[in-house]
Amino acid sequence: MAVPTFVDQVTLHISAGRGGNGVASVHREKFKPLGGPDGGNGGPGGSVILRVDPDVTTLIDYHHSPKRRAENGAGGAGSHKNGAHGSDLVLNVPDGTVVRDRAGNVYADLVGAGTEMVIAQGGRGGLGNAALASSKRKAPGFALLGEPGDELEIVLELKVVADIGLVGFPSAGKSSLIAAISRARPKIADYPFTTLVPNLGVVTAGDTTFTVADVPGLIEGASEGRGLGHDFLRHIERCAALVHVVDTATMEPGRNPVEDLDIIENELSRYGGLEERPRLVALNKIDVPDGRDISGFVEDELRERGLRVFPVSAASTEGLRELTFAMAEIVAQARAEKPVVEAERIVLRPASADGADTFQIHETADGWRVRGEKPERWIRQTDFSNDEAVGFLSDRLNRLGVETRLVQLGAQEGDTVLIGHPDNSVVFDFKPGIDAGAEMLGRRGEDQRFDEQRPAHGRRREIEENMPDRGETETRADVARRIDKPEKFGPKAYEVGSKDDPDWAESDPGVDKQA
Repeated sequence: MAVPTFVDQVTLHISAGRGGNGVASVHREKFKPLGGPDGGNGGPGGSVILRVDPDVTTLIDYHHSPKRRAENGAGGAGSHKNGAHGSDLVLNVPDGTVVRDRAGNVYADLVGAGTEMVIAQGGRGGLGNAALASSKRKAPGFALLGEPGDELEIVLELKVVADIGLVGFPSAGKSSLIAAISRARPKIADYPFTTLVPNLGVVTAGDTTFTVADVPGLIEGASEGRGLGHDFLRHIERCAALVHVVDTATMEPGRNPVEDLDIIENELSRYGGLEERPRLVALNKIDVPDGRDISGFVEDELRERGLRVFPVSAASTEGLRELTFAMAEIVAQARAEKPVVEAERIVLRPASADGADTFQIHETADGWRVRGEKPERWIRQTDFSNDEAVGFLSDRLNRLGVETRLVQLGAQEGDTVLIGHPDNSVVFDFKPGIDAGAEMLGRRGEDQRFDEQRPAHGRRREIEENMPDRGETETRADVARRIDKPEKFGPKAYEVGSKDDPDWAESDPGVDKQA
């Protein structure tokens, strides 16, 4: 199989590095068996960066190696030692590379030497137990896991950055023309479709230096996929002007320069986006007697259309000076009107799963689904083999308001709660009221809340829910007694010291016994 030398479109699978895990460690030294937590944080994973390099002209390297991965971050260690950062992976691409997803959505158009794009962000490193210590949790027996890096498939599409684009039928002399006005040496032969890939040449006319692109020949139906030119029409999208190279000495019956020009213009119009580009017409091969005569017949007709026409010969170089200076004039004007392109750094930040809010909850056939940047990140950071880490996750979700929102939406104890994307969710049984409030006593890595019923917490929650309905003179203890014995106390308030006061006794001093 032939090995391609020019590749202008590839599909690339990229993976950023995973963040290193934090470590749970306790400082130990002689006479200090428990010197406090000293676990270090994990290092962040390396990112994948696309960078425009003027020395790169093709995507051939990514055609042969379509899978690229950045370095993972290192894990933390004891004695407050943080893990090393993963190295970024820099992928050099040609100037004019368009980055898309598989659906065709454009991420960025990389133009200008040095322009960078962070296409895949490295995962965050997990916190060690030293960073997780607080006044309520002084000696955490767990650490957070590192997050996985971004992983996605992208399509790199090269659109050659040239000032002038040469278009025309196969064998019209485009390759010969670019070879005559520059030092480019494309393949030239006397059969159609000799040019299989775009050729670039650098041309100098007066004080202006510009680039000229020669694309494979177009034929009728090219915009619909006929021939080779349709594959390379993208390479003339950035050109400041187009030059129609018309063969005035073709041997094919039924063809003439005016009809050839109309056919090519029709294909460019159907491709779209090129209507406003200035046009020049190069009537080529006037070194052939019949070609010079035919050129003379059609010059006036083309000029009546408002086109600038140049009879030229790529073989004898006749008329090429006038043509190149006309090109330079258009390029100079386009550059004066175009703003200066400066190198920039683009960071791809995918839209949050929850939109503007912190999180969202929807009831589905599988259960209550929680989506949001923070809940999903916390899930990825949790070591579910460690009960204390799971308890810490529960505290974070409660403080965020996930439990309260679930109760408001009608979730009952025992309902299924799913957190994360449907393809990779973590499933829980809903059990409201699991929050610490203080450090739980027990061995490291354990959380007593998952082994106890904790009826006191449920009673406190019930009292809190009934507090807004209490009377003006009722206390918290009164609400608690009414909950325990509603048939005796009822929902109504009472006056302290009256006969309705359940704590009233005849021996109480200062009490009106007749009340």
